[in-house]
Amino acid sequence: MGIRLPAMIHYAKQIPKLHSKNQSGVPKGHVAVYVGKLQKRRFVVPISYLNHPSFIDLLNRAEEEFGFSHPMGGLTIPCREDAFINITSQLNAAF
Repeated sequence: MGIRLPAMIHYAKQIPKLHSKNQSGVPKGHVAVYVGKLQKRRFVVPISYLNHPSFIDLLNRAEEEFGFSHPMGGLTIPCREDAFINITSQLNAAF
């Protein structure tokens, strides 16, 4: 299985344009993602995270599980909430 990174980044960058009317409370330069296996919690993260290898790994997992048709209507990341918070905390410290 190959990594289709350019296509994923292109799609992820289009998310704010596609859902700008449906995602209230998402500031410019950010994207809303839904995280969790059973219960989904909404997080708003900077678009700059989309280029980081750790976040790209999460996007790859989301693509494997959901493709580009996400059940929540937005980007859904299938990982534990605490793992996502840990990754984004590390990214926040790096930026």
